[in-house]
Amino acid sequence: MEKLKMHTPNLADENFKKLAELFPNAVTETINADGEVVRAIDKDVLMQEISTKVVEGREERYQFTWPDKKKSMLLANSPIAATLRPCREESVNFDTTENLYIEGDNLDVLKLLRETYLGKVKMIYIDPPYNTGKDFVYEDDFSEEAGSFLKRDEQYDEQGYRLTTNLDSNGRFHTDWLNMMYLRLKLGKDLLSNDGVIYISIDDNELDNLLKILEEIFGKQNHVTTFCWVKKKKGSHLSKTIRSMTEYVVAFSREKNEIELYGEDAYTDKWQPLAKRTNSHKTLSFGKCTVETTLADGVHHKGSYGEGSSKLEFLEDFYVHDRKVSSQLLIRGPFVWTQPKLDDETKQGTRVALSSRYGINVLRSDQSEKIKRPTTILDSKLEIGTNEDAYNEIIDLFKKEGIMDYPKPTTLIKYLINTLGYFDKEMLVLDFFSGSATTAHAVMQLNAEDGGKRKFIMVQLPEITDEKSEAYKAGYKNICEIGKERIRRAGAKIKAENPLTTADLDIGFRVLKLDSSNMKDVYYNPSEYTPDLFDALTNNIKEDRAPEDLLFQVMLELGIELSSKIVETNIAGKKVFNVAEGFLLACFDESITDQVITEIAKQKPYYFVMRDSSLADDSVAANFDQIFDTYSSKTIRKVL
Repeated sequence: MEKLKMHTPNLADENFKKLAELFPNAVTETINADGEVVRAIDKDVLMQEISTKVVEGREERYQFTWPDKKKSMLLANSPIAATLRPCREESVNFDTTENLYIEGDNLDVLKLLRETYLGKVKMIYIDPPYNTGKDFVYEDDFSEEAGSFLKRDEQYDEQGYRLTTNLDSNGRFHTDWLNMMYLRLKLGKDLLSNDGVIYISIDDNELDNLLKILEEIFGKQNHVTTFCWVKKKKGSHLSKTIRSMTEYVVAFSREKNEIELYGEDAYTDKWQPLAKRTNSHKTLSFGKCTVETTLADGVHHKGSYGEGSSKLEFLEDFYVHDRKVSSQLLIRGPFVWTQPKLDDETKQGTRVALSSRYGINVLRSDQSEKIKRPTTILDSKLEIGTNEDAYNEIIDLFKKEGIMDYPKPTTLIKYLINTLGYFDKEMLVLDFFSGSATTAHAVMQLNAEDGGKRKFIMVQLPEITDEKSEAYKAGYKNICEIGKERIRRAGAKIKAENPLTTADLDIGFRVLKLDSSNMKDVYYNPSEYTPDLFDALTNNIKEDRAPEDLLFQVMLELGIELSSKIVETNIAGKKVFNVAEGFLLACFDESITDQVITEIAKQKPYYFVMRDSSLADDSVAANFDQIFDTYSSKTIRKVL
């Protein structure tokens, strides 16, 4: 049986493998500074293969860089030995929900989610800390060794859970913010589907820098747009220069040519002009009695009507009878459609009308199915709220002021979700700076309105609330407690307001918390060896970890979605987890017998996982493979 690795992959190794597959002749070996033989890429061979210049050293080139950028890239690629532990008591509908709420540093969480959710997220929305000179940035440790996991004083420090004030007097003011964002955006891209979009809220302070790092990570060609959101009804009257009333939402896609965005429905009864002055002139023929009109009955003579480049030339006299053009119409002008397009549309039921001013208009047969694309201005005309509306939403839910600073309105995020969610009502939405969980609220609200089954993953560092804040006084010791409570309250409110349409609405969420690996540290210095050390190492799992903790780390390792259905069963007195309807069966009990193995094998799971050396005795170990070969030879068997 194969042993599970129980740590995230080294992305640098994966990139090397990809390069080796493309150019195997460029792979070589060399000796490093320590005298060790190591893998290498032959630059000269690679240059020949790609037939282009390779820029190196101090040679001038176009680039965007900052201090520690190289270290940031290395940290993004380095593996960690960490896990996500389930917390049933803080969850809602743990066994049935498909939503996740994850507590922990989003850098580590994104690394853990990468293998399982690679290319599965349709939309990412984040509202990261703005770099205003007083907000916080994540203080990542660039000295962390690959493969290790920072305990950070039981994961976090007492000054604010690895968050530090980024004062504008700091010499690394932009550097720290860029390093924080670059790491997380690079990892987030891997989770995004090819037809997915990432939306990022930002203000003026780092807009230019954010665009540059996004262009580097996603490619400039995948910049969808930068929305301008009207955040205030009235600007600040204290400013001596301008009244700031807007912020931005930057949108990038994985593959721009694969996305389609929805803005709003087109008018179902709106007639559209068939001639526009910017189009080339062409002649169209309209059949007898196919054109409606308000012109008077009788003969209408040929000639030009209208002004300038928009005028139409009627090439023949035509007749009107009973609000119809009873003869053929032959007209030359700057028409939008060609003759084949016109013929096809009229066959489909599109109506054509000749106005009293001799203009040609059409009402499409499928007009009710037509949509408008999003506009670059996000404001009240689209029923999108402001900061004041967001603040009032929090008050309405918590019945108290000051619970959360600077939340975004649900209507803003709901609109963004619907740009993709209009076409995909089962898509997955990720927010790894989730704050007060507005994104989760927006997903549930949109699902309630259109019957969708969209799912969310919220990720938030449990940043401590200030002891002087209203949130702390209300009992919320960190931001995660606010976010979870908001989802509970918002879900209950949505159901109460829509009792007839929300019976199947998923308002639950599984809470998972970032922690160090479930596996013991097996590396010891010679001075630490004691006579009973090897006895202690026979069990390689930490004593405080429950079977369900092990299960979720196994799910991460095997790439099984963390929202998968889990059924706990009992076989011959042993607890067996059935995940995703038999895709994975896992048993972490000791002294597993032939009977247990046989019953598990008969269920033919794709994976079976157990603890290392947990079989009852040598005879069971000897029979193990034979039992599976008899009942389920294709089952992949792994041990912790």
